[in-house]
Amino acid sequence: MDNSKGNINKVNVEIFGENYVVKGEESPEYIEMLAAYIDKRMRLIHQRNPNFSTAKIAVLTALNLADELNKLQDEYDKLLKRFEEERKNRMG
Repeated sequence: MDNSKGNINKVNVEIFGENYVVKGEESPEYIEMLAAYIDKRMRLIHQRNPNFSTAKIAVLTALNLADELNKLQDEYDKLLKRFEEERKNRMG
């Protein structure tokens, strides 16, 4: 199967002991890497909170990842703004 954009790949992954079929345009290796990352993050939260339900662990994982994403987006926006300001200063 051609793994270029536009084709839908179906990938079997395991996250926190559950099997999922994930469909996406990304390569199977990329989807597997994402699943492994989520699995790792859920297991870390479970180690710190062994009595939490799977649903609670999943929500806490999602909150942690959303926090990381938001902080990275803020950093990216600041860098982009700085880059554009430096570019304007060089040109004008």
